Amino acid sequence: LDVGNARLRLLAGALAPAYMRVSGAWANSTYFHDSHEPYSDAPPEGFGSVLTREQWRGVVQMSQDLGLDILLSFAICDGVRDANGVWQTDQARALFAATSHMGGRIAAVEFMNETSMGHLQGLSRSYGPADYARDFAAFKSLVEEVSPQTLIAGPSAVSERTGPPDPQMAGLLRTQDIYELTGPMVDAFSYHYYGGVSKRCTELMKQPTPQASRALTAEWLAGTGLDADFYGDLRDRVEPGKPLWLTETAEAACGGSPWASTFLDTFRYVDQLGELARRSVQTVMHNTLAASDYALLDEDSFEPRPSYWAAWLWRRLMGDVVLDPGKSPAPSVRIYAHSLRGVAGGVAVVALNTDVDREETLELAGAEQRFTLHVEGPLETQTVLLNGSPLALTARDELPALAGTEVASGRVELPPASISFLTLPNAAHPAC
Repeated sequence: LDVGNARLRLLAGALAPAYMRVSGAWANSTYFHDSHEPYSDAPPEGFGSVLTREQWRGVVQMSQDLGLDILLSFAICDGVRDANGVWQTDQARALFAATSHMGGRIAAVEFMNETSMGHLQGLSRSYGPADYARDFAAFKSLVEEVSPQTLIAGPSAVSERTGPPDPQMAGLLRTQDIYELTGPMVDAFSYHYYGGVSKRCTELMKQPTPQASRALTAEWLAGTGLDADFYGDLRDRVEPGKPLWLTETAEAACGGSPWASTFLDTFRYVDQLGELARRSVQTVMHNTLAASDYALLDEDSFEPRPSYWAAWLWRRLMGDVVLDPGKSPAPSVRIYAHSLRGVAGGVAVVALNTDVDREETLELAGAEQRFTLHVEGPLETQTVLLNGSPLALTARDELPALAGTEVASGRVELPPASISFLTLPNAAHPAC
């Protein structure tokens, strides 16, 4: 990835402050080449890929320039283990040292990516909770030694509510089993959520691919809340009082379905942000910024996709205080309310009309401006409109001016299959 690309930097920086997570399944077997010399050979034995020092310098520089805090996970494959299978700290220590030498910092870390899927991501079949507890103790000691200000998140688990896709993996590194051996061990309790797997991995994961025909159903949209409740309850038992972080999510695992790049999936994305904020999930890290079908940006051109524009509007308008939005006017309308970013006492509301045929009306006294995302024609398109005009970068490759449309008399029409952000700057809400 060309992290020096001007367009990529413009669009990533527009979402700051944010975390930039450098992790995923590949990170579990990535070798860090801690040298100024180039690396052109195959990965060392026991590793699957290579991260060079110059590549990492680009990540650190991007973090510093754009105000993006780095969250990183480390290799846990055979290449970082001794003859007895014990995890060694050398590679993680080198990454911390290189980051510090470059003038950067690692804001948060996860020991590995997706403990509950470890057998698919670099761990041996014999690796169990006791092994994890032993290795995590060494990892935690390292972080406390070399970078005590860095937050430790974990266990970065996934699919424990619905069960592992492979019956042979049942019981592997269950979060509850790990905590019986470790006790509280993190600063933030992290988990992952996907509604299914993409067609790339249906054979491997033994799970069905999410269907575009169900993308606007209440059942599909409810999945993220069910997992948040599951992991929230688990957090309350094993890490009471710790913040809850969703450190990886998208439409479907393994790159996403082709429709993940279209406006159809933007409903899932915005609804997920609203549902999780309502459940006090403090951080939502979308996978990915610019890779595969589920990316916010096209991986070749870095053109913004529909969900990027939704993320941009959310960052510009939705503040940190979560409010009660009141009753929805119809079952197809999903409403979330927050403080209005940057305006004392102001309120921002986002309303999703998931009915593809029927317009709905929302009575919202005090609403002054609306920012409605919709499309013309099929929802499986990457061309999204804001209040009727196409959203796109300018001819000079800059973000467009964010201009709303005036709301008359507090009556807001919600077009079929639309997402509307609404601002109430004069609400004088005492919580905001």
